[in-house]
Amino acid sequence: MIKAITNRDLVDAGIPGGSYLPSLTARGNRLLEDHSREDVIQRLKAIYKAEYTVPIVPLLEEGPELKVNLEAGNEAEQANLEACVTTMREAARTPTVRAAAILPDACPSGPAGTITVGGVIATENAIHPGMHSADICCSMMATNLGQVDPRAAMDAAFRHVRFGPLARNTPDRLTLDPQLLKEFEQNPFMREQKILHNAEVQLGTQGDGNHFYFIGISEQTGDTYIVSHHGSRGVGGHLYKLGMKEATKYTGSCSPETLPQNVWIEAESQTGQDYWEALQLARAWTKYNHSSVHDLIARDLGVTGQDRFWNEHNFVFKRNGLYYHAKGATPAWEGFADDNDSAGRTIIPLNMSQPVLIVKGRDNPDALGFSPHGAGRNMSRKAHKRTLEGRTMDEVFTEETAHIDARFQSGKIDTSELPSAYKNAESVIDQIDRMALATVVDRILPHGSIMAGECDAPWKQRRAAR
Repeated sequence: MIKAITNRDLVDAGIPGGSYLPSLTARGNRLLEDHSREDVIQRLKAIYKAEYTVPIVPLLEEGPELKVNLEAGNEAEQANLEACVTTMREAARTPTVRAAAILPDACPSGPAGTITVGGVIATENAIHPGMHSADICCSMMATNLGQVDPRAAMDAAFRHVRFGPLARNTPDRLTLDPQLLKEFEQNPFMREQKILHNAEVQLGTQGDGNHFYFIGISEQTGDTYIVSHHGSRGVGGHLYKLGMKEATKYTGSCSPETLPQNVWIEAESQTGQDYWEALQLARAWTKYNHSSVHDLIARDLGVTGQDRFWNEHNFVFKRNGLYYHAKGATPAWEGFADDNDSAGRTIIPLNMSQPVLIVKGRDNPDALGFSPHGAGRNMSRKAHKRTLEGRTMDEVFTEETAHIDARFQSGKIDTSELPSAYKNAESVIDQIDRMALATVVDRILPHGSIMAGECDAPWKQRRAAR
């Protein structure tokens, strides 16, 4: 008996995923009575080209109203605001977009028409990989260590975190949950060999850039907290590439005017369902990664971590029939995730010398139900470094980190991650309050912060080579 043809067989054969697949698959299975399986798939590819090509969808003349939750207090902030509005209005012309907003941490993150950091875009029946970015499920996790010495917690964290581009190829390499690995192997995206490899060897690593481990003291209780910030590493990075490949193939056939960074996968198609499931698996890996290192630190300190909660800010969320793409934006409504026992709390860091805010979201419709994920920037890393010219790196570091234990694991200071690289923290907090985006319920006062620092990451080498 010839094996029946499935939607996934057609996607694997090169037919873009779409809502037409079940009909096309049914036609193919009827043809199996008189033709070989290979012949039928070739016939279906020809039928798709002749009958099922998706109608061309033009860009919107004017996208939905952009909800602006960002104010400018000086020339640099005004330039940033104008750039954010320009790029988001262009992105909102993408045919699938139904709503868009920017938050107080907004800053441009690519060419015109690219969703900003601190941006939210809601779409209908569409998942846009470029709108959740390559750092899928970049997220925050907090664990209460109780009444432990923050200096001891800082030292324990420094022993166990692994920043930088490399895998955790050390004797303390961690083991992935076998059930999660099995689920990876069953998903058409996640079973790619590179993803499976990264899922194992990069477990317990945090990457570079603005990712960090922060040790601080609760203003409310005096307890010591770990707060970590990182995404899904190579797991999400490679998934993003696969998603963009599928999105480019689909959108190229139906909306050639759409900007390359805004291509999409039809969410209700087989490919869309597979990709949505893959996003959830990348999310599960990221949560496991945060938790694994938090547990190692707690073990060294002889305590059991308590009151652990987390939230993602580079992700896609389903709500009211739409897909909300958050790039550096945090859900501000209760129940945004089934496995988040946070009592409605989320985490907003500002910079290494300022408290980490613990907030309860206010589900403000003017912000599409989101709050900021941090302080954001008013200028690029390179532009900020130019503002420090004339001063030595050690002088800048000493001045900006005088009251905290700041460590860069590479041993090289990354001045683009020092406090002055970010927006004014008090201004951001003020906007969060006045714009009713969230309510601060606690502050984790800074003791110390660990980051990668300047390191010769492979992506930096490739960029330099170009």
